[in-house]
Amino acid sequence: MPGINPELLVWARETAGLTREKAAKALSIGGSKVPAFEMLRRYEEGEKEVSRALLVKMAGVYRRPLLVFYLPSPPARAERGEDFRTLPDELRIESKGSLDALVRDIYVRQDLIKNVLQDIEEAFPRDYVGSVKPDLEPASASLRLGELIGFDINQFRRFGKTEEAFSYLRKLIEAKGTFVLLIGNLGSHHTNIPVEAFRGFALSDKIAPFIVINDQDAPSARSFTLLHEFAHILIGVTGLSGSRAEQAIERYCNDIASLLLLPPGDLSKENWHAENIEVLTRKISGFARSINVSGSLVAYRLLTAGMIQADTWNLLSQKFRELWVAQKAADKEGRDGSSGPSYYVVRRHKLGGAIVDLVQRTMREGALTATKAGRVLGVKPANVYNLVGTL
Repeated sequence: MPGINPELLVWARETAGLTREKAAKALSIGGSKVPAFEMLRRYEEGEKEVSRALLVKMAGVYRRPLLVFYLPSPPARAERGEDFRTLPDELRIESKGSLDALVRDIYVRQDLIKNVLQDIEEAFPRDYVGSVKPDLEPASASLRLGELIGFDINQFRRFGKTEEAFSYLRKLIEAKGTFVLLIGNLGSHHTNIPVEAFRGFALSDKIAPFIVINDQDAPSARSFTLLHEFAHILIGVTGLSGSRAEQAIERYCNDIASLLLLPPGDLSKENWHAENIEVLTRKISGFARSINVSGSLVAYRLLTAGMIQADTWNLLSQKFRELWVAQKAADKEGRDGSSGPSYYVVRRHKLGGAIVDLVQRTMREGALTATKAGRVLGVKPANVYNLVGTL
């Protein structure tokens, strides 16, 4: 197609995290005479013009708007914050396209919400964003976080399910003006992003701070991730977090979150002696369930308190990961043929009450159209009214 800059084809593919081989296969191009890989090379090097039909297919595979291919040159990469993840190269490459698309989507939603807040004159600065300096002791920072949101550890632990405890914590943080979403893919299970590649994302904005938690992770781990990402917002640093915390800032946020959920006094009351790793795993799991946190969090606190060594911590982390994968598979098998919550109930839970309430209120006041509301909520405009309820 005349006018298409071949550099845009290369840029779109590479930012989608696809090799030329994988992209060619996904696009189903080439044939017996010209292999798919060679055909894509010809398009990307300007030897062959791309048809509109293929361009539309590329837009879908690369997760880019069709109009972007008509730009004169590849756009400059927008600032996405810092990447605090420590990943193997293959996992980083594999998850790059999906994760970049997810982060772009979050920025668009956040920008729309920020504009709406400004339109209705509710764009109040959140003074807590960037209020904590990283040189503050983790215990002091944890105490400040708890006081800021009004966290009651006894109330948190009284809930019968970890999901209920998480909802309690989420409401406290949303009440401070931070939006909390549960998102782990681009709209279908085919685009699931593994927890090893992305556990959470914090967008530290003074007007509309955002937290995204990967809902592929165990429900028992979400409260910790939420507090970890909120610690990022208190520090005032936007960025992505993964499963491994090897950077100093990640360990700092881990310490803040873990100290709030499991103070030193509570940890030292228990007898952690065990004959072997299996017994220790069961002991930690039982204790973790009783206080609505994950076994990994308890193990991390044991590590930071000097009660276990790093090699034991690594073994425990692997054990708890295996237990969650097995539980997830069992839950999926148990749901086969049975009905669960409706699409809208699940969707509202993932979006969080803060966003749903804001959209409902601003649509009623005429400050937000159904089209923009759909963009904020991640649904088609026709589904907005069913999602937010009666207006």
